[in-house]
Amino acid sequence: MAKRDYYEILGIPQDASQDNIAKAYRKKALKFHPDSNPDDENSITRFKEAAEAYEVLGDANKRARYDQYGHAGLDGSGMQFGSVNDIFEAFGDILGGGLFGNIFGGRRTSRRQRRGADLMCETSLTLEEAARGITKTVSFRRNSICQTCEGSGSEPGSERSECRRCGGAGQVVQSAGILRVQTTCPSCKGIGTVITDPCSDCSGNGFMPGEVTVDVQIPPGVDDGNRVRIAQQGEPSLDGGRQGDCYCVLHVQQHEIFHREGDHLVVEMPIIYSQAVLGATVEVPTLEGLRPLEIPAGTPVGTVFRIAGFGMPNPRSGQKGELLVQTYIEVPRRTGERQEDLLRELADLEEAHVTPERKGFLEKIKDYFSGQDSTDDEQED
Repeated sequence: MAKRDYYEILGIPQDASQDNIAKAYRKKALKFHPDSNPDDENSITRFKEAAEAYEVLGDANKRARYDQYGHAGLDGSGMQFGSVNDIFEAFGDILGGGLFGNIFGGRRTSRRQRRGADLMCETSLTLEEAARGITKTVSFRRNSICQTCEGSGSEPGSERSECRRCGGAGQVVQSAGILRVQTTCPSCKGIGTVITDPCSDCSGNGFMPGEVTVDVQIPPGVDDGNRVRIAQQGEPSLDGGRQGDCYCVLHVQQHEIFHREGDHLVVEMPIIYSQAVLGATVEVPTLEGLRPLEIPAGTPVGTVFRIAGFGMPNPRSGQKGELLVQTYIEVPRRTGERQEDLLRELADLEEAHVTPERKGFLEKIKDYFSGQDSTDDEQED
């Protein structure tokens, strides 16, 4: 089943501001919230759908990729919500406070698990690989859970103690006159407990740095500088939340024959004078091999022939662009004696039988200099 357009789901135009996107999500979430529609499976579906749309459109980077390539451009980076609880975990600060205020009791958790940090890696590929898609193996450094303390950060056999600063709440309240602000506790980072006996192997971090190697599936049609998301291959969460993602930046190598213009490929094709004048069938290169191209008689220098379906595939639609064959006259640096005789004979013929176009140009030159001579004579008089 095809996914619905995210802007349509929230009922907003494509140029909506981030504030309007948040307001639209608030309106939809209020309308389809499970507490307001008990036992209504359709409302739960709409509630999840609105959350998925907001998760993408509320993020500037994901929104830009979605605007350009649609659902295919997200590469699976749009969050999929399997249950209502997943939504409350992802948007706990919004659904429990923030946009909504404390409207729905009992849903917001007191301490939200934080998602692991995202990582970046790079890989290089040829134009041919970018055209057909390929699986690349990439390596990068990433933390992994310490095997000694199993990620707790505490020496085996010891336990964490309650944070004295926040009393285990994970939040502290700061007052300035009548203003009271609740913030994350700086001592325990919102966890509510602190390590008293750090693990000797990881020094209380709970993680150990190392290098990992993973495979990344690169779809057809990617361009230089594009990124591919490798789901849940980023840093692990500090408190048991979802692991981050790794984004692989692609570097497409320059090609010795083709250069790219969007979904189109451009090739400069040399032809000789006689082929341009008399016409010919030439073999032009494509990413699939050589193919014939008819050069009509009298082809002007610089003519561009467009061959549909031999460009790069569009990452969003899969439709291929065009191959643009730009012709130019190749002038030989050396000629044989027979070639020189023929060319001199041709030059004599062209001088004796001037074409209408050339005659018109020569007449313009003659008229120009004749006009200059007349002006000079008038100035001397």
